[in-house]
Amino acid sequence: MISFECDYNNGAHPLVLKHLVETNDEKTLTYGFDKYSESARLKIKQACGTEQAQVFFLTGGTQTNATGIDGMLLSYQAVITIDTGHIAIHEAGAIEASGHKVIALQPHDGKLAAADLADYMNWFVNDESRDHIAQPGMVYISFPTELGTLYTAQEISDIYDVCRQYELHLFIDGARLGYGLAASPDVTLPWLCQHCDALYIGGTKVGALCGEAVVFTHANAPRHFFSIIKQHGALLAKGRLTGVQFDALFTDNLYFNISQHAIDMARRMKQMMASKGYRFYIDSPTNQQFFVISNDKVHQLEQHVQFTHWGPFDADHTICRFVTSWATTEADLQALEQIV
Repeated sequence: MISFECDYNNGAHPLVLKHLVETNDEKTLTYGFDKYSESARLKIKQACGTEQAQVFFLTGGTQTNATGIDGMLLSYQAVITIDTGHIAIHEAGAIEASGHKVIALQPHDGKLAAADLADYMNWFVNDESRDHIAQPGMVYISFPTELGTLYTAQEISDIYDVCRQYELHLFIDGARLGYGLAASPDVTLPWLCQHCDALYIGGTKVGALCGEAVVFTHANAPRHFFSIIKQHGALLAKGRLTGVQFDALFTDNLYFNISQHAIDMARRMKQMMASKGYRFYIDSPTNQQFFVISNDKVHQLEQHVQFTHWGPFDADHTICRFVTSWATTEADLQALEQIV
């Protein structure tokens, strides 16, 4: 059985694991104050192209979203996203459990449109009852989106312009950030850091065993954010576990190189599936590929390959997601070619 189910069902990249083993016998400071975490922070800041960046390590994506959003918003503020946004559908209401309403707008190919955001904010500020409504304080987008699509630099810039006009934070979910950057023709990490207020760098899905790195891009971390992380249960006592991994990922361009590998594998898979007549549900340039497959064929395929049943397309077809990662091999693609 080969797996294209997701990009986090494997262990760590060998160089990450090697760094963990090599440092295992050392006694270091705790809670992320160790030398490896400090080294990782420095390397991430250099990759982000800004000395102003403030970097914190958290345990996982849901914890990072919930902690970052809660830390940046006041108690009565809400976060705007789209109805397919990860925080709106896949995190068990974690954001709203912390007291912040999620305002969901309609997506366009999995993306938030700046014009829709501007229309909503124009309606809000002109509503005489606005003081009775959850106050928008943030916009949340993912790069890439849940559907594997990408914002262009212009689209992000337009969203950020609206955010600044209405004094909204822009928070970017980067669980698959490496894959998004590798696939994007016009967005780089330094550029992205100049066009948002916070983002996080995915480790769990991009070569680490676990962990994410949230970056406040303009020296704008909430006061006492360390304590906020702890309050949310997202702080590791053995903080070096995350620090060591990101130290390895941001050494010798590893994070970016393995992300590019996943995109190369996805492009080859996409070409292969197209050549065999499979229909695309959406044109994704990233490591998540979505196909419309007849239910009979789905039942045949699932005997040999793991993939995600995204949802029904119609009575006779299912939307299926196939995902590559840093760990996808040539042998995996060859086996898939034989199966499909």
